[in-house]
Amino acid sequence: MFGLGRTTQMVSPEAALPGRPAPAFAVPATHEVLGTPLAGPWPAGTQVLYVAMGCFWGTERIFWRLPGVVSTAAGYLGGYTSYPTYEEVCTGRTGHTEGVQVAYDPTKTSTELLLKAFWENHDSTTANRQGNDIGTQYRSGIYVTTAEQEQAAQTTKAAFQQVLTAHGHGTISTEIRPFAGTADSPGAGPFYYAEDYHQQYLHKNPNGYCNHGPNGMTCPVGLVPAQDQAPAQQDVLPPQV
Repeated sequence: MFGLGRTTQMVSPEAALPGRPAPAFAVPATHEVLGTPLAGPWPAGTQVLYVAMGCFWGTERIFWRLPGVVSTAAGYLGGYTSYPTYEEVCTGRTGHTEGVQVAYDPTKTSTELLLKAFWENHDSTTANRQGNDIGTQYRSGIYVTTAEQEQAAQTTKAAFQQVLTAHGHGTISTEIRPFAGTADSPGAGPFYYAEDYHQQYLHKNPNGYCNHGPNGMTCPVGLVPAQDQAPAQQDVLPPQV
């Protein structure tokens, strides 16, 4: 199932699968781990960020464990096909990446701390690939919903690029895009929720597949709490192509 098609060329809108006018499956209402609504509504003040860093199973678990996160969900975004299925996304013919919706309380965490976890737990230099998972559905991305998130994404990207360069690694390929589009520029949305069995997959299947983990480098995000200043696992390096 993983890397089905192994397509590393982005499909064009004209060649993308047509999709459907409504979901082909039901989505659960409640987060299996956090007990919060999977798709909202969430408490007033909750912000939403979308990230993609390879297979969404491991990505989602990284974020539901972080303090201040209200809810997470696995799904598909950044493509063309309406209401795609997992099998369709894996062909590379929908244009979507496997992403995670992260709803968080900005009074208990920050976008920078969320993105610190993002940069430190995957290889942002391998376009359309994470380890043995190859295809456009595994591309790295940050999809922002506020100007503050955009600034945080660009700032942390620049800071982490310096770390990568110092360690002899390549250029970040992560795409940073607004979630909502404008008349002149399409956004990465909408976010299409993935099938029930993908939601909180690694909670339901503790020994399930996951290729995420510390990449051995620390993303500086300014003044952070002491517990975020632990040394990185320097012996764990990103996969090389």
